[in-house]
Amino acid sequence: MAAPLCVEVEFGGGAELLFDGVKKQVTFSGQEGPWDIQNLLVWIKKNLLKKQPELFIQGDSMRPGILVLINDSDWEQLGELDYQLWDQDSILFISTLHGG
Repeated sequence: MAAPLCVEVEFGGGAELLFDGVKKQVTFSGQEGPWDIQNLLVWIKKNLLKKQPELFIQGDSMRPGILVLINDSDWEQLGELDYQLWDQDSILFISTLHGG
């Protein structure tokens, strides 16, 4: 069995409203194989997202306008959905879209 994987997930810039202001330390135990951001998004949608999933996820990826930082680095530099999660990673989702 794989060792537990513990990551911190945080939402900001308005995205936190979709998650009732949650900042969450998430532990995955007993997972089969490595987890990547794609697996994490599926888990977030199923377990944390409280309303309006279309404002956070589009298809199988992030909705345009959501900045994803992994350990303070832009996920585009790290492989986006294919980035393999490591124990103690910090993932921050920030909405860059604002109403007017």
